[in-house]
Amino acid sequence: MIKSTIKGVGFYVPDNVVTNDDLSQLMTTNDEWITERTGIKERRHRKNRNDSQETAAYLGFKASEKALAKAGLTAKDIDYIVFATLSPDYYFPGCGVLLQDMLGCDTIGALDVRNQCSGFVYSMSVANAFIKSGTYKNILVVGAEVHSFGLDFSDEGRGVSVIFGDGAGAVVLCATEDETSGDILAVNMHSEGKYADELCTQFPGSKFGWSDRMRKEPENVTNKEVYPIMNGNFVFKHAVTRFPETMLEALNKAGKTVEDLDMFIPHQANLRIAQFVQQKFGLPDDKIFNNIQKYGNTTAASIPIALSEAIEEGKIKRGDLVLLSAFGSGFTWGSVLFEY
Repeated sequence: MIKSTIKGVGFYVPDNVVTNDDLSQLMTTNDEWITERTGIKERRHRKNRNDSQETAAYLGFKASEKALAKAGLTAKDIDYIVFATLSPDYYFPGCGVLLQDMLGCDTIGALDVRNQCSGFVYSMSVANAFIKSGTYKNILVVGAEVHSFGLDFSDEGRGVSVIFGDGAGAVVLCATEDETSGDILAVNMHSEGKYADELCTQFPGSKFGWSDRMRKEPENVTNKEVYPIMNGNFVFKHAVTRFPETMLEALNKAGKTVEDLDMFIPHQANLRIAQFVQQKFGLPDDKIFNNIQKYGNTTAASIPIALSEAIEEGKIKRGDLVLLSAFGSGFTWGSVLFEY
């Protein structure tokens, strides 16, 4: 029986640390306000918001190099790339092909996933299906974001802009028939598109307009359209409902219980959401991993960054049962349960 086992993980974040105090110089906010509402103390932003070098594809490339090294593989060993991001280098083509070129892979397939905060969970589900079907043997799964270039650092946008950071994480998922190796045991993916407008960026697109509108009538393109908008309370209420549902679905599918878990890694959206879920399931502190305090919400990158750090710190060991769960824009949500 073919298993999907994680051979290597890696992450990369820009060197530039942006604290809550730094943001207070740009908008009316403070460390206490941000910490109380989100749990975030700092995040990483690329040094220059207009930098054309430190892009989502580049961050993904740096994380992928580390993941490949940990897996003991080279770019030539990779059969397929799945790249999750909401902040691509170009509107099109996607970042997957850019990463394929940067790494020097063969002319392999590259798929981009646009599922925002649940993008990495969706990507792992897709990669697992390809491996279990025998289609590919070694798949590189990447989540990478550069939010800092597209945030509104004014009082109008502070409710959103204080939350997000830049970064990337990568996982090398491999096929194996070794009975002692880990495996992905259960996955699930869900969506509820009627709530799309509660967390979105409207412009540009075929609904609110394209570049011709920006050129011809820039004075009519509003901040609400250009920058991310979020109904925070509404999103929070749905997240704390969907997280437990998707977690239990994955565990039940695999015949496992919460007590069997060695580590739970939630999408790093808001520390309060993670704490709510932890309390609901009675998880001890050593069975949940949060690093939003250091990196903010890095959307598709948050779970692979956290997974990589947890492994580096020895909090996840071979044979451990690990659950990854995410909820975000769309609304979309899902989980991946695996033995590491």
